[in-house]
Amino acid sequence: MTDSSRAPLAVFDLDNTLADTAHRQRFLERRPRDWDGFFAAAPQDPPLAEGVALVRESARECEVVYLTGRPERCRRDTLDWLAAHGLPEGRLHMRRDSDRRPARFTKLAVLRRLARTREIRVLVDDDELVCADAERAGFTVVRARWATPSAELKAAQEREGRT
Repeated sequence: MTDSSRAPLAVFDLDNTLADTAHRQRFLERRPRDWDGFFAAAPQDPPLAEGVALVRESARECEVVYLTGRPERCRRDTLDWLAAHGLPEGRLHMRRDSDRRPARFTKLAVLRRLARTREIRVLVDDDELVCADAERAGFTVVRARWATPSAELKAAQEREGRT
């Protein structure tokens, strides 16, 4: 049963939703992919204005939650990035370092867990597979289509379970 006395949740992805990863795509274009380099460059991500505006607007009525496929080892850098860009405080759900399941599975599991006790007003994510699965599960979704799509990142999200 959900707790209707508390604000609903607005759930936001990070990469290519709030953070522009274009400058670090080069790490995914080489073989083997350089995941350490990819994640080490994340603190330099510029914010995406459309996503930032939406998270700030959502924070007026909702509690913000961040849901990312980034591994747990990136927590400190991620929290520092959110604070440096003045984004609303919120719980940060990350992938276990050893978890290689596709993002659509890991994120849907977290959404379902959150929905057991709270209303989820919206999920904002750029991953089409995450969005489609969330919609099929009954969640309201906003597709973050304001970043330049990356075929390499899409493959990594689905086939390698890395972000």
